[in-house]
Amino acid sequence: MATSTQSQTNHPEQKPTIPDLDIEQQPVGVLEIEVIDYSSRAQWLRAAVLGANDGLLSTASLMVGVGAVHKDVKTMILTGIAGLIAGALSMAIGEFVSVYSQYDIEMAQIEREEISESEIEDRKGNLPSPLRAAAASALSFAVGAFVPLIAAAFVKDYYVRLGVVVVAVSLALLGFGGLSAVLGRAPVVKPSLRVLIGGLLAMGLTYGLTKLIGSTGI
Repeated sequence: MATSTQSQTNHPEQKPTIPDLDIEQQPVGVLEIEVIDYSSRAQWLRAAVLGANDGLLSTASLMVGVGAVHKDVKTMILTGIAGLIAGALSMAIGEFVSVYSQYDIEMAQIEREEISESEIEDRKGNLPSPLRAAAASALSFAVGAFVPLIAAAFVKDYYVRLGVVVVAVSLALLGFGGLSAVLGRAPVVKPSLRVLIGGLLAMGLTYGLTKLIGSTGI
């Protein structure tokens, strides 16, 4: 009995041990989780969608407004082309100035932090490019503006032309609204309907007010 007791004393009950997990030795695929930053994506998405919507609505509204008093297709198309060129240049200049102002502010902050020249260059390379932003804004505006131009270019009948432009623009508005919602992982229906209703109101008010002013003989 003494021997048994002594044996139990000399060999205490062993508790199960949990092996240490060396994180650095784990397979990379097990630990890495892809995280999509939708807020970062929303920044360039917002600029692209807004540019396309601006091009679509402003050009279509100009064409419909002028079409309220001048029914020939040539006048409507020339109005659309002028709206495309002026709007794209305006968007590009506005975006260039805006992004360059942001660039100057961030560069001033980086230089105040008294970091090394190499680090300044690295952080400078991560800042947005004003030229690229301006080009992207102008391009997205032009893409939107082409929709009503193409819709009206081959239709001679006045009322059919107006109807085709409205339908084409409405479909494009739904497409832009749905695309922005899908890429931003947001609900699709409500954003698309908001964009569509806003666009129809813009075209309708432009047409009605221009028609009213034109009828007064001014």
